[in-house]
Amino acid sequence: MSRLTGWWRNRSSAAKVELYTRWSFHFFMAIEALALVGALGAMPKHVAPALLLPVLAHPVLFGVLSARALDWALGRRERPVRHAAAFSALTVVLVAALLLLHSAGKAGDGNATPIIVVNTVAFATGALALALDKVRHMACLPAAAAVLAGLPSAALRPPMEAAGYATGVFLTSLLLTFTCAFSAWLLKTVHELDRARELQAQLAVAEERLRFGRDLHDVMGRNLAVIALKSELAVQLARRERPEAVDQMIEVQRIARESQREVRDVVRGYREADLAVELEGARGVLAAAGMDCRVEVEAGRALRPEVQSALGWVVREATTNVLRHGDARSCVIRLTVPAESPGGAAAGDGALTLDVENDGAPGAPAGPPGSGLAGLRERLAALDGTLEAGPLGDGRFRLRARIPGRQLRGLEVRA
Repeated sequence: MSRLTGWWRNRSSAAKVELYTRWSFHFFMAIEALALVGALGAMPKHVAPALLLPVLAHPVLFGVLSARALDWALGRRERPVRHAAAFSALTVVLVAALLLLHSAGKAGDGNATPIIVVNTVAFATGALALALDKVRHMACLPAAAAVLAGLPSAALRPPMEAAGYATGVFLTSLLLTFTCAFSAWLLKTVHELDRARELQAQLAVAEERLRFGRDLHDVMGRNLAVIALKSELAVQLARRERPEAVDQMIEVQRIARESQREVRDVVRGYREADLAVELEGARGVLAAAGMDCRVEVEAGRALRPEVQSALGWVVREATTNVLRHGDARSCVIRLTVPAESPGGAAAGDGALTLDVENDGAPGAPAGPPGSGLAGLRERLAALDGTLEAGPLGDGRFRLRARIPGRQLRGLEVRA
């Protein structure tokens, strides 16, 4: 049973809708063929054989034009202009011949001629609607079909009979035009949704890759800078035969192992930065580089874990930039958490501010515009926060992160 139904179950939703739509038009082709052949059988025997070939050719061309028009609607081939022109010419010739035969009394006295005329014109408008891309053009098809059948009838038959032709053709053409046009629109919509779903999946993969690259940059940036700094210091101490070189290399080994652990955490997606650890780490690293580093925490309360993580990444990236860029001698890291009023709201504007200021050599770059700062802005944007980086005009550079007070809650923070 699975082999019999697998050809259907293994298809995508868009492929299922397309298969259903195409087989629906094959069914329309069969309905037209049966209706035309049945009506042709009621005609005189000396007329029916002459009309058999064009009558049977009409539903075949309907199926061919419908299939190619659906391919065009899905962007798989060019518009089937030649097929539409040939199908229209066959319809006009067939209708004209039937009306002339009926007017001359050679088509019999039954309803065979009206049935064939109405069916051929109606199915022709339905197929032609598939080859059009504008709704206003499709809307003109039923009226054009009614004129095509009504004017020759008015010239050859009584007015009431001509009006009956025009009305029947108009109503059936309107139904077939709407059905075919709606089927094509539905098929295109389903395929567009399917492509949008694939694009969404691709964007999710790309976003995850960007997140991984950003986290890897944030994790490894400072650690590699510290390893390079301590390795250089160990080399200088070893050349002077100072025993402190061993301590520095032990520290390098510890940082390398910590980097391995952090990279594994990044791969698993569980990496979070701890603000207190990052502040203390920044103080130690910058002091080891010969800088005067001060960490100031002013008043405030406890921070949500995601806020602490975002600020921890800011401290980490800022520390990396201070080590890599400029010739800084001093650095100040200042965290200002707004106090909480008795009503539970933050005092002032309620904005938490983290400033990292450092001096540098004249003409030093104002700051790195690379992926590090872009990644920080993305992290802060998730908390409605902002990031500003630029020179202060006195040879100092400042990186400032601000997070609205509504992201905080009323517990104290210890410096």
